[in-house]
Amino acid sequence: MAQFTLRQTKELLTNQGGLALVGALLNRTHMKGLLNRLPSPKERGHTFTNYDIAVSMIGLLTQAKTDFEAIELFNEDAFFRLALQLRRVPSAPTLRQRLDNATEEWDQVFRQTVVELLVHHTHLTACYEDYIPIDMDVSPMDNSDTKKEGVSLTYKKFEGYAPLFVYIGQEGYWLNLDFRPGNRHSQCEGTVEFLTETLENLHQLSYQKYLLRADSGHDSVDNYRAIEQFNERSQEVHVDFIVKHNLRRESKESWLELAKAQGQKETPREGKTVYTGRILKDYPDLEHPLYQVYQVTVRTSKSNGQQLLIPDIQVDVYITSLEIPEKDVIALYHEHATSEQYHSEIKSDMGLERLPSGYFATNQRIMFLAMVAFNLLRIMGQESLDYKGNPIKTRHRIRRRRLRSVIQDLVYLAVRLIRHARGWALGFGRVSPFYQTFAHLYYRWAG
Repeated sequence: MAQFTLRQTKELLTNQGGLALVGALLNRTHMKGLLNRLPSPKERGHTFTNYDIAVSMIGLLTQAKTDFEAIELFNEDAFFRLALQLRRVPSAPTLRQRLDNATEEWDQVFRQTVVELLVHHTHLTACYEDYIPIDMDVSPMDNSDTKKEGVSLTYKKFEGYAPLFVYIGQEGYWLNLDFRPGNRHSQCEGTVEFLTETLENLHQLSYQKYLLRADSGHDSVDNYRAIEQFNERSQEVHVDFIVKHNLRRESKESWLELAKAQGQKETPREGKTVYTGRILKDYPDLEHPLYQVYQVTVRTSKSNGQQLLIPDIQVDVYITSLEIPEKDVIALYHEHATSEQYHSEIKSDMGLERLPSGYFATNQRIMFLAMVAFNLLRIMGQESLDYKGNPIKTRHRIRRRRLRSVIQDLVYLAVRLIRHARGWALGFGRVSPFYQTFAHLYYRWAG
């Protein structure tokens, strides 16, 4: 077996070359100016700007590093500082303390940066005709066995937080966040205001029709009224919705009786009957009636032929403002399940299941920073897919790249930092499959 001789060179090497793309893309936003206008404390001996603090954390998050202590790996790393255009790299205690002391105005800057990235650096794919999908969903984050502020019992029976996520487009960009304690219900106080704020952001995008999808936890007339009022105020943007109906005390038998009388009957196999249809329902607090699209399934036997003593009745009802075929409504709602993949990318790929701080407000700030980092990585992934020189060849066209792949292929890219002609250059290895993709993206954003 061949043996290697180990030695340490004086060359400046890094395995996070993709941070140059992160820095170039961030530099095309107004985040630096907006953050640095906000008050910041003066440290003894030197000053870390608000931008230094925020972008240092974003640099960690785009590498799936969530602990404050991870910043110590880059205190002496010239590439980290140059790539992200930082004056200095803070220490772990400074990073923690400054994020603890930051105000809610920081969160508004991060929200604004996300919208700015969506406006100038994304193309959103419709899910039905010209409708751009918006998926709203609560996904609890497990922070068991900790004493962090706001951690409490979630509906999934573990201790943690219960944030409300909003994604947009079939690419799955992260549009907005409502960070909540674990014991908060999906339709808790403040949800309508959060929904209205989210919809107002749509005016800045260049699309006219949106489709909001949400599960039964958001089946509330208050939400429908908020959407209706938004459509009345808005001249250029229109929002329709599909929300899973919460049956509450409605009996399955009554829905079955209605379905048999009015619905379209299908028998996919022996022992299984499906009724599909819709009814128009008036709501006292709404100016326009809504459709209730139902699908009632009756099973008298299992798929393997085993007979059931008591027929199994499954009732699925969807509240919608769309006047399209029932099967299209049902199919569009089923696509809402894709948001579970986005949750997984945040929790697993970015390592954000367990948050680093003991303070609720700081963890909320980390999540807003993660929202910026998530979209930076998503943009990098989508732009690399569209590039003709992309080295990844697949049998079928990929709609989006998972964040884990983006981090592995584009962020963790080995480069050599070279001082050249009073400037800096990056050297890539002779065998570097993603060099052409990297160069295409970098010159596009930094040129």
